[in-house]
Amino acid sequence: MSLSPDDLAWFDDRFRKVTDNIERVIQGKRSTIELVVVGLIAEGHVLIEDVPGVGKTLLAKALARSIDCTFQRIQFTPDLLPSDVTGVSVWDRERGTFTFRPGPIFAHVVLGDEINRASPKTQAALLEAMEERQVTVDAQTHILEPPFIVIATQNPIEHEGTYPLPEAQLDRFMMRVTMGYPDRAKELEMLDRHGSGSSLEDLKPVIHAEDVVRMASIAREVHVADVLKGYLIDIAETTRNHPDILLGASPRATLFLQRAARSIAAADGRDYASPDDVKAVLTPVLNHRLIVKPEAQMRGITTVEVVDHITATVPVPGTRAAG
Repeated sequence: MSLSPDDLAWFDDRFRKVTDNIERVIQGKRSTIELVVVGLIAEGHVLIEDVPGVGKTLLAKALARSIDCTFQRIQFTPDLLPSDVTGVSVWDRERGTFTFRPGPIFAHVVLGDEINRASPKTQAALLEAMEERQVTVDAQTHILEPPFIVIATQNPIEHEGTYPLPEAQLDRFMMRVTMGYPDRAKELEMLDRHGSGSSLEDLKPVIHAEDVVRMASIAREVHVADVLKGYLIDIAETTRNHPDILLGASPRATLFLQRAARSIAAADGRDYASPDDVKAVLTPVLNHRLIVKPEAQMRGITTVEVVDHITATVPVPGTRAAG
């Protein structure tokens, strides 16, 4: 199907309603808010990594409150079991059969707070849900209804008692974003606005879950020219052959780049994606997938610097070409 101006105008209206609503409680972080909303629309998952107290959990809650949808929070701890996430089958004495009781993963927006504090076995319970949007318990498969997004948080500073996410788990996240500290003006505004209490309770839904499903459908129809697809592959191959990189971007990363770029384009009112859309999501999509070689780490090279170098050196095609 081809996208009409009305489709794009409707998409833009819903996108801005959500981001504006979230910004009522998260000041000065518009770009981060937009990336998280893009992750939702592009049918991905988002890892928010930053120091305590900068609003990671608040952002996830504000997103859920801005949409008329179900929300569950999972507080990851070392004693959390996989069944505490996915659910469990219990014996129903009246029926004489086992009945499945869904776990907190069965929600539209799932907040995995401090995900690296759970054991690898419990972390692995998320893999099937995040990739295939289903949960299998006792040989029975249960579908997770769209929209579905896992927003996980972790603290990069405190590592005692944590279990670093394995590469297979990290690769399931479409993006890794950081919050950062607000600037002086925004922090003063925060003191005025939230000094007597949180304004999160005042947030009301501005769109419905069905709207998010339609937005995802619209984003999937955004045109990606063949030359732009070639640009995505050139970027991925450059990460795989880069002298400072031990592990480059996976094919899943290339797919995520395309899906995120489509959502960025639709939010900008366009029915085609451009290289600038790709560049806007390049760092959050790639920075947690690349592994820098030990000798490069000793020279102070970071994944962000590698992505910046790739952005500057990989030839950029025209904004739109036949294909």
